[in-house]
Amino acid sequence: MSIFRNIFRSKSNKEKEEIKNDERGKYMPQVKLPIDESFTINFKSNGGKFLYSENLDEVYENLNAIIKENKWEEQPVYFYDKNLKDRFKNATLTFADYPKDATFFFTTCENLIADDGSLLISSNQIAEKKLPEFPNNFIVFATTSQIVTNIGEGLRQIKTKNKQKLPTNITTIKHFKNVEEKDFLSYGSASKNLYLLLLEDL
Repeated sequence: MSIFRNIFRSKSNKEKEEIKNDERGKYMPQVKLPIDESFTINFKSNGGKFLYSENLDEVYENLNAIIKENKWEEQPVYFYDKNLKDRFKNATLTFADYPKDATFFFTTCENLIADDGSLLISSNQIAEKKLPEFPNNFIVFATTSQIVTNIGEGLRQIKTKNKQKLPTNITTIKHFKNVEEKDFLSYGSASKNLYLLLLEDL
């Protein structure tokens, strides 16, 4: 059973688990979370918003909810990935030819990184462009099987999947909210208003 189904259990069950963890001595080793739960916690702490779906019908419903919530019904969307565009061709979307003309960017990613809650992307998603060249609003479609522990594991998967030609422009998106300038650790990073449509495929 997916950990995401467990995450959405009743609050009382979660509270019981927290009490159990609190009973552990302070010198006991920390309980290692499953990678999908670790990703969820870190992704949300970075300011990301995710909608979990058990099937494609729920993905379409969640996409419509995002568009409605942000009043993007008449706003243009940019797709770089033609396969993704074909998959969502029946959705009521207005397409932009260039990123600069779009209100939001709809894309996939290479992997979801559990250790820091970031998204690993490459030229497969953004060509050779830099993140600031894209709209501030991102909707990312990914599956639970794309969650990996760390960037090293993600890079190994990219290498395995693309033996003929490795993608270039590999980078991560980590900040999903406006970061104050005083936070020097995130200086120069592109902050995006990001929604993750996460489909269960395990």
